[in-house]
Amino acid sequence: MNNPIVVIIPAFNEEASIGKVIQEIPEIVSEIIVISNNSTDRTAEVAEIAGATVLLEARKGYGYACLKGMDYISKKLEKPGIIVFLDGDYSDYPAELTQIIAPIIEDNIDIVIGSRVRRWRENGSMTLPQRFGNWLATSLMKLFFNANFTDLGPFRAIKYDKLLQLNMQDKTYGWTVEMQLKAIKQKFSYIEVPVHYKNRIGVSKVSGTIKGAIFAGIKILTWIFKYSFK
Repeated sequence: MNNPIVVIIPAFNEEASIGKVIQEIPEIVSEIIVISNNSTDRTAEVAEIAGATVLLEARKGYGYACLKGMDYISKKLEKPGIIVFLDGDYSDYPAELTQIIAPIIEDNIDIVIGSRVRRWRENGSMTLPQRFGNWLATSLMKLFFNANFTDLGPFRAIKYDKLLQLNMQDKTYGWTVEMQLKAIKQKFSYIEVPVHYKNRIGVSKVSGTIKGAIFAGIKILTWIFKYSFK
């Protein structure tokens, strides 16, 4: 696969971390797209200085930011072969991108999920609501669809043409589970790759608040039950 590799990073008030994330992304990536998702700090400025393409999305929501990045890519003459999604809070290890994309390049896998395995997680890096939500969601996906996912991790890679086939719709918390559910339904090949995970810089806007955790949980379960009865 000779087409470019492009990284999409949704970021909301990540001025303290976004530069570190960008700097550690391997040079094999042709473009890093940071979507400043209604940030009120210097996220956009820091990302631009670090060398990223910066887009502004005023509507708050992880899905809104990802869709903004996809819309930008759709208008470019040269399309990528692989899209990598990565968070801007420095909780992932950007250098592990090479491991995330390897199954696509070497084995023609359609989608790869970075699984935040327990043995490689820093203490405190995943909150109790995150761990429970992952367990519940992946257990239900196993029950209803016989899927072999263990995580809804945001660090992931997918062939660009396959991403377009998914017709992604979710604007907020359900983006990751929507992608995995639709990949299952469309019988895409998939695999998980173990990744390291550390405490993020700053406070999580989702799992760090009770409201965020509740709404994320509701959205994830809604997607699962929606597809269970299709």
